Amino acid sequence: MSDAIADVNETPMPEDIGFEEARSMDLAVGGQALIEGVMMRSPKYLAMAVRTPDDRIVIRKKVFNSIIRRFSFLNIPIVRGGVGLVETMGLGIDALMFSADQATSEDRIEEQKSSFWDTVMMWGTVAFSFVLSMGLFFYLPIILTDLVVAEGEGSLVWNLVDGVFRVLMFVLYLWAVSKMPDMARVFEYHGSEHKAIHAFENGKPLTPDGARDFTTLHPRCGTSFLFFVMLISIVVFSFVGRPEDILDRLQRMAFIPLIGGLAYEAIKLSGKFSNAWILRPVIWPGLMMQKITTKQPDDAQQAVAMAALKAALTPEADDFKERIYYDMPEEQTGEGDEV
Repeated sequence: MSDAIADVNETPMPEDIGFEEARSMDLAVGGQALIEGVMMRSPKYLAMAVRTPDDRIVIRKKVFNSIIRRFSFLNIPIVRGGVGLVETMGLGIDALMFSADQATSEDRIEEQKSSFWDTVMMWGTVAFSFVLSMGLFFYLPIILTDLVVAEGEGSLVWNLVDGVFRVLMFVLYLWAVSKMPDMARVFEYHGSEHKAIHAFENGKPLTPDGARDFTTLHPRCGTSFLFFVMLISIVVFSFVGRPEDILDRLQRMAFIPLIGGLAYEAIKLSGKFSNAWILRPVIWPGLMMQKITTKQPDDAQQAVAMAALKAALTPEADDFKERIYYDMPEEQTGEGDEV
C-alpha cells in the first residue's frame, strides 16, 4: 500500500466535515461526467472514478495546482474565467481519455496506455467538435438572423434575434444528443456528480443514501454556464453591431474569451447567491436546461461519483503526485486496493 495515505487519520475525512466548512470548501469543488464515470476537482487534487467492465471502480488521483494559483496576475475577474475555461478543457479531455480506456477494456489498469493514434484521434475529435460548435452556435445563427431581420433594424434587435436562434439551436442540440443511449448514461453520471456535490455542501454522508434526496440540478453546472455565455453574448455583440460581411462575422470569434470570462463570473456569483430572489430569473433557465443534460442515477453510478469526490477531498502526503487504484467497499478495506 502507498505511504500517501499515512496522514489521513490526522485530518477529518470528508464525511466528518461540518455544514459551514463544507459550504465554504464547495465553492472550489466541481466535477464533470465521464464515460461510465465522474471526475471531481478540489483545490488540491483531481480524481477520476470509472466503473470498469468487471464492475469495479478504478480511481486515478493526482495533484492539481491551477495555473491561476501559480500565477497570481491571472487571478483577476474575467481574465481568470477565460484562462480557467482553457485549463478545464484540457483536464476534461485527459479525463475522458482515461475513462474511455477503463470503461471499455478488461485489462488491468496498469496496462492501459493510450496509443499515439488514440491521442491524435481524440484531439482531432476535439478540434472537429470545436469547429462544429462554432459553426452551429455562432455562425449559422448569424445567417438565419440576416434572413429574418430587415436591413434597417438596429443592432440591439438584430442581436436579440441572433441570441434567440442561438439558444433554440443549443436546446435542440441537447435534446437530440440526450436521445442517444450512450449519452443518456453520461447524463445519468452528470446527475450523480451534482447530487454528490449537493450532499457535500449540505454536510451529508458521501454515500448513495446521503445524496438520494437531492436534485440533479445545480446552479454552477456547465450547462448553466453555457446559457450565461449565450445571454452575455447578446449584450457584448450589441456593442459590436450588426455584421455586414464574412470578416465581421469571423471577428466575433475574438470576443469568445471575453464572453467566457464574464460567464465565469456570472456562474460563480449565481452559485454563491443562488437563493437571492433578484438572481433567480437568470438562474432558472439554466436549471431548466439541466433537465435535459442530467438524469437520475442509480446507486451504482452514485457510488462512482462519491468515490471520485472522496478521493479529491482526502489529504495526501506532501510528496504525493499521482496514483491509480481500485476503490473497495469499506467493509473490505478502508483505503482502496493499490494497483
